[in-house]
Amino acid sequence: MNSTIFHLAFPIADISRAKSFYADGLGCQLGRETPTSVILNLYGNQLVAHVTKESFAPQQGIYPRHFGLVFAELSDWETLLERARHNHLSFYQEPKTRFAGEITEHRTFFLRDPFYNLLEFKFYTHPESVFGAREFSLVGDRS
Repeated sequence: MNSTIFHLAFPIADISRAKSFYADGLGCQLGRETPTSVILNLYGNQLVAHVTKESFAPQQGIYPRHFGLVFAELSDWETLLERARHNHLSFYQEPKTRFAGEITEHRTFFLRDPFYNLLEFKFYTHPESVFGAREFSLVGDRS
């Protein structure tokens, strides 16, 4: 285990649909489970899905809320992309390249889970721009 891992808790409507998407679809390892929550290992990071009775509605666009991973290797990004396609996961945005030819160039795609949570998966051509390249003011989509 890394010395520091990311933790995210998020809402779902039911455990079985969450396990179908996250474990069967994305390949997350299952952790502890209660009737109202399940822990998922997403590439060494802890996701905790909590059942809520609140209503779920699709977000209008990718902002302000989504979560995901930045891959260090293009092959890992491509492997997850192929897994998502093979498992017929719901793409919110198909794969594309943002900022082609710039230091901030990266590949990205968005998935939507059954509860309208959006997940983004990225690979940066230039790893230093994940946190650096501060002189560039664009973040996310240009629009």
